[in-house]
Amino acid sequence: MIKRRDFITLLGGAAVWPLAARAQQRAMAVIGYLSGRTADSDASMLVSFRRGLGDVGYAEGRNVVIEYRFADGRYDGLSAQLADLTQRKVGVIVLAGFSVNEELVRQQVRASPIPIIYNGALVSSGLVASMNRPGGNVTGVEPLVGALSGKQLGLLRDLVPKAATIAALFDKDSVRSSQNRALRDARDATAALGQKLLVLEAGTAEEIDAQFASLDREPPDAMLVTTSPFFVTRAGQIAALAARHRIPAIYPRREFADAGGLISYGYNIAEVYREMGRYAGRILNGEKPADLPVFQPTTFELVLNLKAAKAINLEIPPLIRALATEVIE
Repeated sequence: MIKRRDFITLLGGAAVWPLAARAQQRAMAVIGYLSGRTADSDASMLVSFRRGLGDVGYAEGRNVVIEYRFADGRYDGLSAQLADLTQRKVGVIVLAGFSVNEELVRQQVRASPIPIIYNGALVSSGLVASMNRPGGNVTGVEPLVGALSGKQLGLLRDLVPKAATIAALFDKDSVRSSQNRALRDARDATAALGQKLLVLEAGTAEEIDAQFASLDREPPDAMLVTTSPFFVTRAGQIAALAARHRIPAIYPRREFADAGGLISYGYNIAEVYREMGRYAGRILNGEKPADLPVFQPTTFELVLNLKAAKAINLEIPPLIRALATEVIE
């Protein structure tokens, strides 16, 4: 039989348990995750991000909470969302697909009292002092995507050897310096190959439709779609339009090939987001962004969609098949 004194002790302990649980929940680490894309387009990336957190001892819902914000391809709201996360005093902010005016990024990121992991132009924009020693409150990933244009155009030449005119689709609202680098590299590469470059710009779904419609007047032989958070959210639309106009197109990310695009070549997205997850966890564990070197991807992937090739009667050269890291049948 339980004595009255023991019963009161047990009852008092039971009353304390919910309070202790709530206190533990309040003390849980919090990450702010802000993306210029959509929740759907980031789903696979977030799997890798959470895996990276797990590598350094964090599991969402167990000892860390993630506050998600998605701009759905509309960049004008990102500034307010970043300010909101800053006011909530999260432990670290992750900026993924954060593609807006570069000066605005610099002002807000530098003013933030919260450590930031940024996926974009870090060194070239002056957000960090150097790759090895960022030196401030920001670190992250600099994928140097603009430098891939030459490689992508070389692959496109292997696919369509007789291509004389290449259309290049750019996001007109994306970070201007990154787009300028990509455009410069594309112009240099096409000039070296003796090709003409036809530059297209779009910032809305309607403008994407309009730019493809304009190609009826001057049909290109092939197309390069440049990197853009907004374009990732419209991957299905762009791939479908390229197929409808029977244009062999190369894309910067595998999402396009998964959505029906012909071929993609770019850095391994899973590697990048896993590393961003590790960095977020390391900062929560007390490391400083200033001491975490800017990460550069070392793994690249070429995804080939044979169904898309068949739809436009394009024969895939054996070399491209051999180089592919994944083939979609």
